[in-house]
Amino acid sequence: MAGGLRDPRWKTLRTIAETLNRSTAVRPMLQSVLEELLNVTGLSTGWIFLTEERPGFEPVAVHRLPPALSRDGGRPMCRGSCWCLNRYWDGRLKEAVNIIECKRLEDAVKYDWGDTGGITHHATVPLTAGEERIGLLNVASPGKERFSEEELALLEAVAYQIGTAVQKTRLIQAQKKRAELYARLDEASRAIWSVRGDNGLPERAVCEVGRLFGWPFVAMWVKEGKRFKLASLYFRGTCVSPETRFPLEKLGPVSAAFAEQRAVSGDRSLETIQAFWPDCAAVAAVPVSMRTERIGVLSVGVNRAGGIGEGDLPVLKALGEHLSLALESARLEEERQQLTVSAERNRLARDLHDSVNQKLFSLSLTARAAQDLPPGEIRESLEDIQNLSTEALKEMRSLIWQLRPPGLEKGVLTELRDYGRRLGLKVEDRVEGVRDLPRNVEEALWRIGQEALNNISRHAGTDQVLLVLKIGKDEVLLEVEDHGRGFSHDPDLNRKWSLGITSMKERAELLGGTFTVKSRPGEGTLCRTVLPLRERSAEHGDPDPARG
Repeated sequence: MAGGLRDPRWKTLRTIAETLNRSTAVRPMLQSVLEELLNVTGLSTGWIFLTEERPGFEPVAVHRLPPALSRDGGRPMCRGSCWCLNRYWDGRLKEAVNIIECKRLEDAVKYDWGDTGGITHHATVPLTAGEERIGLLNVASPGKERFSEEELALLEAVAYQIGTAVQKTRLIQAQKKRAELYARLDEASRAIWSVRGDNGLPERAVCEVGRLFGWPFVAMWVKEGKRFKLASLYFRGTCVSPETRFPLEKLGPVSAAFAEQRAVSGDRSLETIQAFWPDCAAVAAVPVSMRTERIGVLSVGVNRAGGIGEGDLPVLKALGEHLSLALESARLEEERQQLTVSAERNRLARDLHDSVNQKLFSLSLTARAAQDLPPGEIRESLEDIQNLSTEALKEMRSLIWQLRPPGLEKGVLTELRDYGRRLGLKVEDRVEGVRDLPRNVEEALWRIGQEALNNISRHAGTDQVLLVLKIGKDEVLLEVEDHGRGFSHDPDLNRKWSLGITSMKERAELLGGTFTVKSRPGEGTLCRTVLPLRERSAEHGDPDPARG
């Protein structure tokens, strides 16, 4: 019966409660409960607003709106203020009331938006859950200008049920989202800790965070002097390393997170960030630091205002802490390896003293004693001297060839790349083939590559370097190439080479290899080293003293 309440109050409330209990998502729940409310009360039209802070509101459920209010996809319901919303935002609307003058209906008549279906008035009820305000419930019927106290009381009871159900559903959804976030956090942290060394760690972290959490923008900023370098960026499914630099103080939340060493959400200026993220509306950032060093900032961005959720910032903070600890662990591991190498060298020094030195001392005593022996006994002393000298030489060879250049435990190409970066060069590396290199070959490549990188750093006028290592069955190739200023060089003109180039050439030729330089002014320089890997003892003698 339009215009009145057909069912007893208890039956209406029970029906609404049953409808609410069947739903698990806010929008479908509100649509279902609005339709059921209109059905059991006999009212014809209704709509529900969910509200944020003023002036935000959103019609999330509507049923049987008249043509004047449903035109253009319900546009009249999605814009502008009205008496009920203004009173709600001001805190004056605290209970169900009759709305005599509805601005939306008045505008429909005034601007001839269409048929209002005979609706001139409606009742409005705030949706609350405890102290939390959630939205508004509006209901109406043609020709109904006033709702009785009993009807308003029933609507208040229904509104309280709706508000409580919305709050409960939101809490459940928040818990599910939090559980999902922490499950992804676990996966991201395992990926971060799986990286060996700190060189590729920031890039891997940024890619994993972007892939797992769905943030449109993820970035790792690294402090370099008085500027931030955008070291790695995840942008809508793609990971890049822009290497772009910005002043420390010009990046809003990123700058604040670094300066204050705490998690910061996007409440500072975003102008610089929006210069390269045009649709970035909100940013959250956390510091990445070690106990003795501030490294940089990990940040995420979203393209909608208010898009950094309550659960996002704690997860991002945990990611920043994992990344900080992983970087510190990588640095400590590197220091441990260096200490291990140092300890090994000290051990070799002690062995040198305890073994070779003792044999040389015995050799000296034996030779001195032989001077006073009769001719018939000298032969035996000479044999002792020969044996002692052979043993001393063998032990000396063994100890010398244990003294590998520091850092080659991770491979010659990796160490050349790291060495170049320590010189301030941007090194790209390529490797073909996998094989353990002989120690003498590995050392020669290290020394030749080291000198080539030093020359680039000092003279080439560029910081771009390409390292190529190709390991074949019989030989290994190392190329160090830059596209810097180059120089005039013609080996046929008998010009005196620099000491560095001469040293590189001699190192290669000592192992039966070749070293060549190609360079022209303005076209860069290519240093090419080829060393044999085949056994050469039969033809040229044993190249590795450690073998015996």
